[in-house]
Amino acid sequence: DLAARLPEVADTRTVRAGFDFLTVGIGLKLALFPLHLWMPNAYAFAPSVISAYLSATATKVAVYLLLRFLLEIFGIEFSLRTMPLDLILITLGLLGILSASLVAIYQRNVKRMLAYSSVAQVGYMVLGIGLASHTGITAALLHLFNHALMKGALFLALGAVMYRIGSVLIDDLAGLGKRMPWTMAALVIGGISLIGVPPTIGFVSKWYLVLATLEQGLWPLAILILIGSVLALVYVWKLIETIYLGTAPENASTRTEAPLSMLLPTWALVLANLYFGIDTEISVGVAAQSADLLIGGSR
Repeated sequence: DLAARLPEVADTRTVRAGFDFLTVGIGLKLALFPLHLWMPNAYAFAPSVISAYLSATATKVAVYLLLRFLLEIFGIEFSLRTMPLDLILITLGLLGILSASLVAIYQRNVKRMLAYSSVAQVGYMVLGIGLASHTGITAALLHLFNHALMKGALFLALGAVMYRIGSVLIDDLAGLGKRMPWTMAALVIGGISLIGVPPTIGFVSKWYLVLATLEQGLWPLAILILIGSVLALVYVWKLIETIYLGTAPENASTRTEAPLSMLLPTWALVLANLYFGIDTEISVGVAAQSADLLIGGSR
């Protein structure tokens, strides 16, 4: 009903004000820079299973809501052309990618590090939406699905770490590569997926996002996306270096690997990271079909 009636009153101040308020509200819900300040504390202080659930679902629902709101209710012409939201989304997305990744580098709490990483990943999704092209929206939908898998795996792995050693501070993870090899391997695979290294799912969505920028001749945006991946490499490498090259503290727990009940769901997500990174037919096909429906329905 709204989609049918709004074109008749689209030029009124009331509709434009409502559009603005709804956009800000959804941006707050999905932790879009600079409305993201709630996320680091929410992820850092929540139990790991809750953090895994939030990272895999909460912001993803908000991205879905943003897509439906912009493309189906108001339409792509009004949302991303009549209103200058395309430029705003691209700008805020890039600022989120770069600034949140920089802040993540200096975090000592791994859960807080991953929270800032999530702000950056939301930036990638919003950037794809702002490009307002079929490839861009396909990339945003792909990254929505892919990020749920990679962050879910990372937070479940951190839950296993917390269960065994009672801490998720980087310094306390020193030497865990030998004591918890399966958990740390899951953490590493999730980390390289955040960077966008093939054959993980992170590479697939970033590849399509770069393609979307190059299709429009926006090569500076492609370079900034790659810089965001380099920044992710820095904080992920800091974690890997501590895990495998760090010396365990003298008072470190002698307990070893996490129980099988925690490893199974973690590795289910890790294997999904690898599977959908190698066989992209299903994920890319569904994302492209959804982008067709969203863009087609908004014309």
